[in-house]
Parts: sequence; structure tokens; C-alpha cells
Amino acid sequence: METPRTESNRAVGAPTWALIGVVSTLVGLAVGQLVAALVRPDASPVLATGSTVIDLTPTPLKNWAIETFGTADKAILLGSVLVVVLVLAAVAGLLARRRLVAGATLEGLLVLVATVLALVRPQSGVLDAVPGIATGVAGVGSLVLLHRVATSGLSSLPWLHPADDEADAGARPTRRGVLLAAGALAVVAAAAGGASRLVARLRTGPADVTLPPATDPAGAFPTGLDGKVKGITPLRTAIGDFYRVDTRLDVPAVDVDSWTLTIDGDVENELTFTFDDLLAMDLIERDITLTCVSNSVGGPYAGGARWLGVRLTDLLDQAGVGDQADQILSTDFDGMTISTPLAVATDGRDAMIAVGMNGEALSQVHGFPARMVVPGLYGFVSACKWITRMTLTTYDDAQAYWTERDWATDAPIKISARIDTPAALEQLDAGEVTIGGVAWAQQSGGVGQVQVSIDGGPWTDAEAGPDVANDYWRQWFLRWDAEPGSHSISARVVTGSGEVQQNVRADPFPDGASGIHTLQVTVG
Repeated sequence: METPRTESNRAVGAPTWALIGVVSTLVGLAVGQLVAALVRPDASPVLATGSTVIDLTPTPLKNWAIETFGTADKAILLGSVLVVVLVLAAVAGLLARRRLVAGATLEGLLVLVATVLALVRPQSGVLDAVPGIATGVAGVGSLVLLHRVATSGLSSLPWLHPADDEADAGARPTRRGVLLAAGALAVVAAAAGGASRLVARLRTGPADVTLPPATDPAGAFPTGLDGKVKGITPLRTAIGDFYRVDTRLDVPAVDVDSWTLTIDGDVENELTFTFDDLLAMDLIERDITLTCVSNSVGGPYAGGARWLGVRLTDLLDQAGVGDQADQILSTDFDGMTISTPLAVATDGRDAMIAVGMNGEALSQVHGFPARMVVPGLYGFVSACKWITRMTLTTYDDAQAYWTERDWATDAPIKISARIDTPAALEQLDAGEVTIGGVAWAQQSGGVGQVQVSIDGGPWTDAEAGPDVANDYWRQWFLRWDAEPGSHSISARVVTGSGEVQQNVRADPFPDGASGIHTLQVTVG
């Protein structure tokens, strides 16, 4: 269909046609997002496209994004995808100015690409096409509707028919008429978007699960330095403050009643456990610090929590591990894979399939209903969230997501001390200044001592906070008599086994950052 070029519709200029393309696309995306929230959130056209972008992004660029944008990296990625889509949507509107079929075809192609990307994701099924279909119908339908208003006037829409005294005007295409119709559709898009967010909140709300007490509980948790040293990281990280770094653009909502964990591969007995099966087993409770491999020296991606779960070896012993396997290939509910060295996971450390965190069921963000926790290893080889399968296999036969991207296969957490206070480049008053932070050394007997150096001078022992466990971080602080001038502050760890942290600088890729945390301050 070719749009007539008449005297009366020249008022509907190019900017308005671009707006027509943008509004119609937003309606489609909002409706598709709502349908995805109701059917399968991962199949949202925007999320499917964004997830594919993440998978195709080179590792150095991923590291740069995490270091530069922190936890806002996902929002920035989604925003970038949306900007590109809306630019193409504006082009579709401009094409529809001359030929409706051309504009509708471009919008349809955008939806088709996103739908195909949703269908080729791991664990995808027929239902993954439904949000894309809904997006296409709503988007193209809105484009056709606005095209009619732009070429035939508001009178072509009975539900927006003007008053009698404006009947003649309503029969003519005008910019005002298009804006009125576009505004009505924008309200529809906003309503659909709000409804999708409400559904998402309901799906990812607190899990209604009562956890049994631990068969092997942790000891009483000590009082930290939180109230004693201003600005220091709390000894226990609140669930809402615990870092989150993963490849997902949404928060999964897994149905606990239908969830299962399967152990297969090189085992004598392939087993499947329900959530209730896990809760009926002996549960251990341990204080463990987790760290992300993307954490730079002095970075925020570390947290300490009390975990409740089933010993990993208790599950593996029931399955009977064969003599060929050298890795546990864990798979989450959506097909994401994590590879854990079998020898490390079964060497006596308190590795577990966790079901609880800080006395509560796992939150959706942190892996509900169950996740793997292996102390002493970076999360990308030890902390599969939303886990549904553990396959005993070999590194030669199968590679996990990060292994395929050339990250290390065995990634012990490196010794590190972090300065929380004062902040880098902070302006301080002369006199007594408290320097404080946290430190961890999970592979080397825990943190024995933290030492501080001012301006490259001698190392001075700091006062250490309570020693919770070798697998847990430790708070520390030092009172410093600060004199005016510019100063550097450095902190290092001396482990429980006497190893002194060395200033060997390394980037996060491929097995974790290292180096001594040093920052500059100015004393006035």
C-alpha cells in the first residue's frame, strides 16, 4: 500500500512519521514483555537480544564493562539495545510514509530476529516464540493504525472520533490527530509495561519456604567492627547488599514445586532430587565468603554470608562417581553451564548445594531454590545459581560457558586486602585517621594479620577483627596520625600459614586479579 501524497496530509511530516514508528514499536515491545512475564521471561525479545549480545561480546570488552559500569552494566546494555531498536523503528516509520508494507516489513524483521534469538537459546521451547509473536502483532498492528490516522484522519478510528463541531477536521489527516492517537497508544504501552513489571515482582518475590535447622550448625556469629570503625564493610553482608554478577538480564523465577536436581554422567546411579529431598537430608551451616573473578584489586564483588545446604560429597556419594570424571559440569534452569574441578570440590572443604542464606531461603537473585557454593574458588567455577543438573564428565569431553571463553579451569581465590576507609582521593583533616577494611585468604589458612604501609614506609600490623573461619573474610583497622600533605596507603595480608601477600599485578582475566590495594589521600 502506497501512502497518498496529497495537499491535506503534508502536515504529517517526517518527524511525525518517525514518531509513528517509535510508538508502534514501543507498544509491541511492551505487549511482548507482558506476555513474556506471564509465559517465559527469558523469551522477551529485548532480553533474548541482550543475552545474545552478552554471549557474543569478547571477554576483554566484558571485563571493561564490569570495571567501568559495575552492576549497572546490564542496564546500560539493555538501554543500548533499546536505542538501536528505536532508531530502526524510526526508520520503519519513515518507510511507512511512502509504503506501509515497507515499514511493516522492517518492524516485522526486527521482531523475527529477536524471536529466532529466543528460540535458539539453551533450554528454549515452542512457548519462547509466543512473546515474539505478540510483539509483532501489537507492533505492526499499531503501525497500521497510526498509518491510517496519518493518511485518513481521526475519523478512521471510531474510538477516537472527534466531537461534532470538529467532524470536518477529524476527516483530515493532521499532525495533531496523529499525536492524539499516538498518545493513546503510548498509554497502552505504559500500562502493559507496568503490568509486566508487576508480574515480574510477583514472580520474583520472597520464596515462601520454611527451612529446617542445620544438622551441623555453625557456631555463634561474633560481633564485628561494624559499629566501631566508621565506613568499614559489615562482617556479614545483608542479602540485599550481596553482590550479583552473572550473565542474566532478568531475575529468574523458578517453581520450587517442579524443580529438581539431577546427577548424571560418569556415575553408577543417575539420581534426581526434589527440593523436599534436599531439605530431608543432613544440612550443614557454614560462614563462607564468595568472590567474583571480575573483582579488581580493591573491588566490591565480594561478600560474606552464612550458607545452609547439603554437602556436595553426600550427594555425589549417593550417585557413585566413576573413575574417569575430572569435572562437575553444572547446568542452571536455562542452560548456563559452570565447570568445577572435581578434585577440589571433594577435597574435604565445605562445598555444598546451598538452599539458605543468612537464615532465610535463597532469594531469587541469589539462586533460589538451590545453588552450588564451593569455598575458596571464584564463582565462575564454583557457584552455579538456579542449578538443575550436575554432570560428572571430563574437561576433554565438555566445556562450560566460561571455559569456552578461555577463562581458567582451576581458579582459587587470590589473597587480598581491601581498604574500605578512607576512600581513594578523600580529603582528610590532620590528626588521627582510622584506616580499615576487610581481607581474605581462603587457600592459605585464613587471614592471620593485615599490615598497612604509609607512603611506601615500613609495614605496620593492623588490629584484626574477629576470626570467623578460614573461609571467611576478616575485618581490620589501624589508627594513623595523619600529617598534612598527599599520602599513599597500602594494605597487605599475612596468612595464617605465614605467607605474605606479594604485589604481583594481574588483571581479572583469566584467573582473577592480584596486587596490593593502594590508594591516595590528601590531608589538609
